[in-house]
Amino acid sequence: MSHAADIVMDKGPKPPGCQLYDQHLFEIQYEREDVQKKTFGKWINSQLIKINFSLVTDLFYDLRDGTRLLALLSVLTGRTYKPEKGHMRVHHLNNVSSAFRLLDKHNVKLVNISSNDIVDGNPKLTLGLVWSIILHWQVQDVLKGSMAELQQSSLEKTLLSWCQEAAKDYAEIAITNFTTSWSDGLAFIALIHRFRPDLFDYEIVSRKPANARLEYAF
Repeated sequence: MSHAADIVMDKGPKPPGCQLYDQHLFEIQYEREDVQKKTFGKWINSQLIKINFSLVTDLFYDLRDGTRLLALLSVLTGRTYKPEKGHMRVHHLNNVSSAFRLLDKHNVKLVNISSNDIVDGNPKLTLGLVWSIILHWQVQDVLKGSMAELQQSSLEKTLLSWCQEAAKDYAEIAITNFTTSWSDGLAFIALIHRFRPDLFDYEIVSRKPANARLEYAF
């Protein structure tokens, strides 16, 4: 009786070309994450400095205990939220959970992000949390006077359409969302240049690395 069906075929290592491709994808993803990490940390610090609070040096680590999140929300909402002072995980979870409740109160929708994710320092979900906060306070508050009755999803679609229209003359810019379309800084500098072309030479700045473009934008 043949035992061919029981034999597990060893596919062996990937060809060198595939390994290089996988490594290239990993490097691109890491670079994009690192740029977002630095940019979001810089934005948080621009808020925390207003109340002389300890600044962020490592975004994924410094948000884990929830104290900077509550301080950030204190600045953004104009109210003071004091964290628990303990150093145990339960205290960190309570602080982050308090921040989440405040975000929910202000209609900031967090999808598939838990307190444990932030306390554990999950990079992707920490970036998602901070981006949701930026989107709400930096963008939606600007428009709320004329669009207060719109649902968040409708507001995002309207804002996305506005961004696409504003950047339509910049051939290399493709704005399709509020995440990956902005990670290399091109969309940011295109919109700034669209309304303030006197600030910088777009052709020069657009050829700079992603982190340099984001420095110009922020």
